[in-house]
Amino acid sequence: MPGVARYDDIADFYAEGWTDVIDDPASVRLLDLLRPVAELQVLDIACGHGRISRELARRGATVVGADISEALIAKARAAEHDTPLGIRYLHADVTQALETDLPAFDAVVCSFGLSDIDDLEGAIATAAGALRPGGVFACSILHPCFPGGRGVSGSWPGDARYHAEGWWRADGELSSLRRQVGANHRTLSTYVNTFRRHGLWLDELYEPEPAPAWAADRPDAAKFPVFLVMKWVKH
Repeated sequence: MPGVARYDDIADFYAEGWTDVIDDPASVRLLDLLRPVAELQVLDIACGHGRISRELARRGATVVGADISEALIAKARAAEHDTPLGIRYLHADVTQALETDLPAFDAVVCSFGLSDIDDLEGAIATAAGALRPGGVFACSILHPCFPGGRGVSGSWPGDARYHAEGWWRADGELSSLRRQVGANHRTLSTYVNTFRRHGLWLDELYEPEPAPAWAADRPDAAKFPVFLVMKWVKH
């Protein structure tokens, strides 16, 4: 498998930090963009331990989740075993073609996963290829323009320029996840143009403010756009 499974070593840490309680502003907005999902076929790429997959299934969607991390997929499958919701999980690199027996999906979702994927072109090709015409791709990311703040790493290294793209490892003391797995920084134009090359047209765009408790502990960082949530339609 050619991709990099950076989350295998921190699967426990990640799963403990992102529970099934969906109350963070970016995830709430992401799910709002997909309403209603009852009876829809939904693909969750970079699904991790299945947090968003399970919420979609609870709302009535038929869900397939895919992730490159074997450890996180194992957690997702264990949760499905304990509380069956009819979710099918694939241990797969979403930058490559997925299994051929999958349906044409009504929606593809990616919650904060695109910056973990080195091959954005491949991931968006997979997402667009999995959608039926008129289908929706919804995603959330750290805002590409977020510069960070005291103790909080931004979207790009503090000693670099916004236009310098690439993978890097955060050093902010409050950026506990990105200190461990790093992230790919890309400009906003790179995201938009990549989606467009694959026949995805922007339908809705939101920049939800962070939770009040997060902002209270990081007042300087909270002055800037932190999250970006987008809905694209396949033409």
